[in-house]
Amino acid sequence: MTKVKELLRRHFGNLLTWFKHPITNAVSEGLNSKIQIVKASARGFHRFESYRIRILFYCGKLNMAIGA
Repeated sequence: MTKVKELLRRHFGNLLTWFKHPITNAVSEGLNSKIQIVKASARGFHRFESYRIRILFYCGKLNMAIGA
């Protein structure tokens, strides 16, 4: 319990700031995770442009349905 108390004491200012401005980097972490999956599944690209297009395709939330 004393470790938790000290942890809360050290980060008390940051905790209060989060309640005032509830902003996190969760979205960017999620995108980074998707990009890492694309990178791992490709096992290397010959050109950066191919890598970029694949990232945009998977992370761009494109609707590929015909007539949509």
